[in-house]
Amino acid sequence: MATYTRNAITLEGSAAIITDYLKYAINAIIFQRDIYPPEQFNSVQQYGLTILMWKNDMFNSKLQGFLLEARALLTRNEIEKITLTIENMLTSEVLEKWEFTVHSESPIGTTSKPLKKIKADIRIVLRQIAATISYLPALECSCKFDLSITVPKGCHSLDHWITVPVVHILNAQTVQLKSFSTGLQKVDTIVEYKLTD
Repeated sequence: MATYTRNAITLEGSAAIITDYLKYAINAIIFQRDIYPPEQFNSVQQYGLTILMWKNDMFNSKLQGFLLEARALLTRNEIEKITLTIENMLTSEVLEKWEFTVHSESPIGTTSKPLKKIKADIRIVLRQIAATISYLPALECSCKFDLSITVPKGCHSLDHWITVPVVHILNAQTVQLKSFSTGLQKVDTIVEYKLTD
């Protein structure tokens, strides 16, 4: 999963670890928020947890392409955050927003942080995602989701992508989850959701 140089994780390896986390976190959220029926998911073992993964081939192909682009940007420290929005399918109102914010931690380019420790920290965050979802307001309408990447100003790596406005949720509540670090990059996971009327 990671690229090593004498037990050291490189920036490329850090990017691989983060995109692997994103793949499982995104699938876990889609499953646990009941965006699609549970029979459309397969269970896999990862990070010592059972995670449900959507079986849709088109989605998996698009997600793989999205994460490959994200991985390349992470390798160059050109990502500020990745956002998963959940929207009302009829009105397109954003009901929930999961943000994965990335912070560069070390200019050195390698870290000796043990992979076992990083995976344990990721496991804690994934468990916290499940626990947090258990008390979020129920999504009482058909929903869809979207993924986006925010890059620093002046970064032209996504010029072939469509620019979209920043999404704001009215009457929102925010929950900050635990962070994890590869030793080179730190990822904060936050969920913002619409309070019920």
